[in-house]
Amino acid sequence: MTELPDTPPVPVRELAEIPAVEVITRSAVMLMSAAAEKLGLSAEDPHDSPHRDLDEARRLITALAGLVTASAEYLGPHAGPIRDGLKTLQLAFRESTAAPEEPGHGPGEKYTGPVW
Repeated sequence: MTELPDTPPVPVRELAEIPAVEVITRSAVMLMSAAAEKLGLSAEDPHDSPHRDLDEARRLITALAGLVTASAEYLGPHAGPIRDGLKTLQLAFRESTAAPEEPGHGPGEKYTGPVW
């Protein structure tokens, strides 16, 4: 048990006990959330978000695409929603750039193929 000051004891889950699909899924969700922030999607107007950084968003989306592509066979029922989230981020990236790239050249599309 790990104790923090003035908090009740919190059990620590050993990493070895966590199934691989859970680690992969959590990683994908973290990448999706970070990419959405870097696209400014949590702001009322994404173009005015202080967190907007398309270069960083590109890196996160590409990392997510690589993870999803490499682990799709292990994700079971989680694969579809994660792929949908990835595609949504790829499309949001395309819509938020001043000069959108050709289909097949956007973030992560070397792993997923063109996104329309």
